Amino acid sequence: MSNKIEHTRIELARQGIITEEVKEVATQERIAPEELSKDIAQGLTVISRNINHDIKPLGIGRGLSTKVNANIGTSRDRVSLEEEMEKLDVLIQYGADAVMDLSTGGPIKDIRRLLMRRSTIAVGTVPIYEAVARAAEEKGSISKMTADELFEAIEGHAEEGVDFITVHCGLTRKTIETLREDSRILDIVSRGGSFLVEWMIYNDRENPLYEQYDRLIEISRKYDVTLSLGDGARPGCLADATDRTQMEELLTLGALRDRALKEGVQVIIEGPGHVPINQVELNMKIQKEICKGAPFYVLGPLVTDIAMGYDHIAAAIGGAIGGAAGADFLCYVTPSEHIRLPNIEDVKEGVIASKIAAHAADIAKGVPGAIEMDIEMAKRRKALDWNGQIEMSLNPEKVKSWRAEVPPTESKVCSMCGEFCAIKTVEEALKKK
Repeated sequence: MSNKIEHTRIELARQGIITEEVKEVATQERIAPEELSKDIAQGLTVISRNINHDIKPLGIGRGLSTKVNANIGTSRDRVSLEEEMEKLDVLIQYGADAVMDLSTGGPIKDIRRLLMRRSTIAVGTVPIYEAVARAAEEKGSISKMTADELFEAIEGHAEEGVDFITVHCGLTRKTIETLREDSRILDIVSRGGSFLVEWMIYNDRENPLYEQYDRLIEISRKYDVTLSLGDGARPGCLADATDRTQMEELLTLGALRDRALKEGVQVIIEGPGHVPINQVELNMKIQKEICKGAPFYVLGPLVTDIAMGYDHIAAAIGGAIGGAAGADFLCYVTPSEHIRLPNIEDVKEGVIASKIAAHAADIAKGVPGAIEMDIEMAKRRKALDWNGQIEMSLNPEKVKSWRAEVPPTESKVCSMCGEFCAIKTVEEALKKK
């Protein structure tokens, strides 16, 4: 049995009702609940939690700490429920705020339901993955999926408790026309976007998620699910960044955001992708302007195309700049991006890199409590408090392991400086008269 609601979070906020959920998020974020409630009413902030999912509520948006999402999921070539659940445990351990199941192979429903039961953080999905996988298996072609089958998958995910769903509503026939004219190097790199392009061209029809957007709003209202309006036309390389195709879709997403907000449905906007470092801030400002301050969820962005094996670093650079310029939610990128399905170590490295970017952005944005963490680390470093430094690090096990390699004779310092430790030298010098 699923729960039912009379009013969505946005509607309650508009009525001036400050719920316990709002108070909880406000306490976590060190802001006034009245301010948070006002931002929810205006669509500047969302609280992503399905009414059927018993987790700590996740606040994303203006004035809040920059959040991190980690993707997991199976493919046709690699299916292991045990490994995916281990990835879930690892990403939670290292501080991810949300997880998305992007499974396209194996028992997709079973994987999602297991994930829902086990996850203590917000869960997102891309329902079209399940719909097209079923169509390919049962009908032999993605293009034979019906609009009803797509919406059935969406409602199924919502009813099971998924907190936010990616829906590529802005990828329209007009976007495809612009894409043809733009002559991109990499046309469409979004998997969900590519499914819809194939479906639209083969069936000579408009995107059902755009055409029947009211149907999507109705499902979202029912479970207070957050709509993550996907960027199916995001740039897949630097040369395609900030082009007309990307902007065409973004303009549509801005209009769809307004329609959802009017109906009391929470929305976040997804963004690029691959963006040159000199265009990252520009992209954030364009989105915030067109989408009227709606929370922005970015993949990276990656600031170079040649970092294979190190794409988590390229994404962390873009994420830090993007977060400082206004992005609210970073989707991690792992070292194995563009190469293979990430393993457990890739997931860990991806989360940590993205957490570094998010924290750097929070310092720049003046998020309450952010710089205080760095000040505390500096104090522990000054005191040569190694246990304290390890405790505050993003990967304590790694630091502790490396620290164990330091000879006992240098237990108070690091083996790089040894007896010539700058901190120790200056401290002792300043004590002399």
